[in-house]
Amino acid sequence: MGSFAQTNAGKGKITGKVTDAVSKARVDFATVSIFKTGATSPFNGISTDQKGNFKVDNLPAGEYQVRVEFLGYQSKRIDHVTISSTSLTASLGNILLSPVQNQLQGVTISAKAPVVENKIDKLVYNAANDLTAQGGVALDVLKKVPMVSVDVDGNVELQGNANVRFLINGKPSSIFGASLADALQSIPASQIKSIEVITSPGAKYDAAGTGGIINIVLKDSKIQGINGSVNLSAGTRLENGSFNLNARKGKLGVGLFFSGNEQLNTTTKNTTDRFSYNNNRDTISRLFQQGSSPFTRSSYQSGLNFNWSITKDDELTATVGFNHFGNHGTGMTNQDQQSFLSTGSILSDIQSIRNSASRFSANTTDWSMAYKKTFKKEGQELDVLYSSSYGKNTVDASQVSDYLTGGYPSPGLRSHNPGKDHETDISMDYTQPVSKGFTVEAGAKLVLENLNNSVVTDTLLHDGTYVSNPGQTYSFTYKRNIYAAYLSTSFSLFHDFLNGKAGLRYERTNTTADFSGTNIPGYNTFAPSFMVQHKLDETQSIKFAYSYRIERPDYGDLNPFLNVSDPHNISTGNPLLKPEIGHNFELGYNKTFKNGGNIYFSGFYRRNTDDIQSFTTYYKVYSVNGTNYSDVSLTQRYNIGSQTGIGANIFGSVPVTEHLNLRSNIQLGERTNSTPGLASVSGFAYRLNLNATYQFPNNLLAEVFGNYNSSQKNIQGTRPAFAFYNLAIRKQFLNKNASIGLTAANPFNSYVNQRSTAFGPNFNQSNLRQIPFRSFGITLSYKFGKLEFKKNEKEENNVPQQPTEN
Repeated sequence: MGSFAQTNAGKGKITGKVTDAVSKARVDFATVSIFKTGATSPFNGISTDQKGNFKVDNLPAGEYQVRVEFLGYQSKRIDHVTISSTSLTASLGNILLSPVQNQLQGVTISAKAPVVENKIDKLVYNAANDLTAQGGVALDVLKKVPMVSVDVDGNVELQGNANVRFLINGKPSSIFGASLADALQSIPASQIKSIEVITSPGAKYDAAGTGGIINIVLKDSKIQGINGSVNLSAGTRLENGSFNLNARKGKLGVGLFFSGNEQLNTTTKNTTDRFSYNNNRDTISRLFQQGSSPFTRSSYQSGLNFNWSITKDDELTATVGFNHFGNHGTGMTNQDQQSFLSTGSILSDIQSIRNSASRFSANTTDWSMAYKKTFKKEGQELDVLYSSSYGKNTVDASQVSDYLTGGYPSPGLRSHNPGKDHETDISMDYTQPVSKGFTVEAGAKLVLENLNNSVVTDTLLHDGTYVSNPGQTYSFTYKRNIYAAYLSTSFSLFHDFLNGKAGLRYERTNTTADFSGTNIPGYNTFAPSFMVQHKLDETQSIKFAYSYRIERPDYGDLNPFLNVSDPHNISTGNPLLKPEIGHNFELGYNKTFKNGGNIYFSGFYRRNTDDIQSFTTYYKVYSVNGTNYSDVSLTQRYNIGSQTGIGANIFGSVPVTEHLNLRSNIQLGERTNSTPGLASVSGFAYRLNLNATYQFPNNLLAEVFGNYNSSQKNIQGTRPAFAFYNLAIRKQFLNKNASIGLTAANPFNSYVNQRSTAFGPNFNQSNLRQIPFRSFGITLSYKFGKLEFKKNEKEENNVPQQPTEN
């Protein structure tokens, strides 16, 4: 056992770079473990960054053993690494990992990345061993990510804020524009490598998203040779499958994938009871609706990527992907409209049945090309990225009401709503290390968005034929250009006492739309951000961050077209919306333990001005271009005023025994909405979950996961609570290359009951939705491949990296 000096305690560090011994490619995300000499368990560790570099600091003086491991390589052990009072830095230089020269089935790596990694600027949830999400989709994975909450409809919040910017592999995609919930339902969990949560994005990221950024990182392979995987699942509610194939030889690499899923037909029951009043509140109207809605959803995706390491300093990456998803729903609703005096005398009672149908389809093509140039000076590099996303979607809807009393004719509408969108992003980033512990980054970006949408509406006549309705037929074009530039620094101060990042981003937004009588002014945004971290010792650190964020209203928020698929509940956009401004503060503490456990605590304060929210107004009669509708709730988006949020998040992972691991996440907070002319509304909410994993002998693994989201007051009512629980078991065989699993979601409850309320000056409403959530499934997976390496000492190549958004 080495002797540990007391002087300069916790000031030492171990640095190095991990490289492929054959190709000389840098190896990112390799696991670096630090052992005290003679110890059998590591007391510290880290993963290499995208350049293969690592630094473990705040180490006391002493003698250590360093182990480096990564899938597809032989592990590397370095003994007698010494830190002393006279030599506080142990530089290991270039560490060469030798690739395994055999079949994949012969590769056994015991070291695994932790499920949750807390980095200086983001939190990473590694989804590879998520049992209860196997056979599911991206939403099932997101439900287990710290600080993220998902409701039963697939609406996502980050630290209680729904304005989240989603990326795939660091890049935007039109797949999220048409329907976020459908898009997240279309990505199989088997395709996801990790989820990155960025609550305080730096200047390099777009300023959009007052809640922060969620980046979905898809699986890829950087191993030489040919390898791949197949994943299949079948269940009572969801079926999906995916196929991945990767090939790399020398400087060239190519990969392709195909996946698809289908949500089987499920029927949701819905009951709404609304009371409304005249100004004197002596006449009362009641609308009672009760019905059911069968629903199906399906999707498939495919993609191709190409990597070429032109030289050891020049790298080209190209990707193309296609996504399709759609849904189809029908519904029958029994309606009873009553009007009566406050004394109880009935004035009228009209009963009807409304039949509705809708079909949604979206197709998206994404492609990108990235060039990376590295220089002789370590850390100096240039990145250029061109990406383009094309989307095409169609919505067809119809509704007809048949009156059972009163002798009224049967009114009805049908609509056809095709749309196209195209986004092009061009960015350039440059990184320049100035001195030890100080790096400057600068970049610029251009975003071009073009959307075209048209709606053709027909009205049902008394004779059963349809005629064009010009009052609800229109088309529009929407364009938005964003010009951005940023400057940021990474720094280390006071002999590594403080490490941090600080920067400023400028964005100019110009928007044009041919909404009648609407002019959308351009605006400038200056978005500062900073983050500082201090390591208390080798096992714990604290950080503080601030970011300025905006939420631009999109074309769906601005579009003034009236959606009358339910004539009693009409919705529309607001072309006069202004961007929402957010100021986010976060304080975090992270602690790791020798047994592999860790805990992370964060507190946050958020204030949004010109906060964008939906607001509902009741009308006894509402006119739409000459057509009158009775008993109407009109929902529209407004800049309601300000919203303040304060809360905390606690995550913990505890290896109770060698075989049993517990993880839990608790999130709680209060939101206060202040709206001119209305009383302030404050609502407290909490979310908690527990995950238990047990490793049985013979490669058998079991997992239980439970989650509860509480209800919360909002500006016009209450949001419903949501609870669910999942069970899963997986057996691995064929040297862990194949596995079979069983899953169950809410096995003892047929439905999830969602009770909510809404109110306004002249109405109040209660709603009950019964959503089928119980499901059982079986999953199968198999990975295959052969590693083939051919050494060429005259050539060196770098592993292509996934470009990230700026």
